[in-house]
Amino acid sequence: MSKKILIMGLPGAGKTTLAKALLKYLDAEWLNADKVRQEAKDWDFSPSGRARQAKRMKDKCKSILEKNKNVVVDFVCPTSKTRDEFKADFTVWVDTIKKSRFEDTNLMFEPPKKFNIRVSSKNAEFWSKKVFEEITKEKDE
Repeated sequence: MSKKILIMGLPGAGKTTLAKALLKYLDAEWLNADKVRQEAKDWDFSPSGRARQAKRMKDKCKSILEKNKNVVVDFVCPTSKTRDEFKADFTVWVDTIKKSRFEDTNLMFEPPKKFNIRVSSKNAEFWSKKVFEEITKEKDE
């Protein structure tokens, strides 16, 4: 069964770097929030703009999952509400910084209460192997 893998955290935490490293181990398509925003020409970071982006990411994932492919998604996903609506099968919290350069994001960001793995240092090669091991272990159970 294919999985929707969310790599979330503050801007600048290392989500994209980790996603790229994970793709070396996992047969999956990759969705990067900045690239998706660029395609949509939508750089609105208001609450409604963020909700629209979360829905856009979820919809793009659905079409990939329907092809029976895994999908790795890296985006901030800043609130418990956006994470609940996104419904990831596996969540990686990249918790390597306490504040981003975007004060509005810092103010709204809610640390997740539920996640599968918490990344605590900027070492994508190390953490991508750990994440892959956890995803693989989950499949075997």
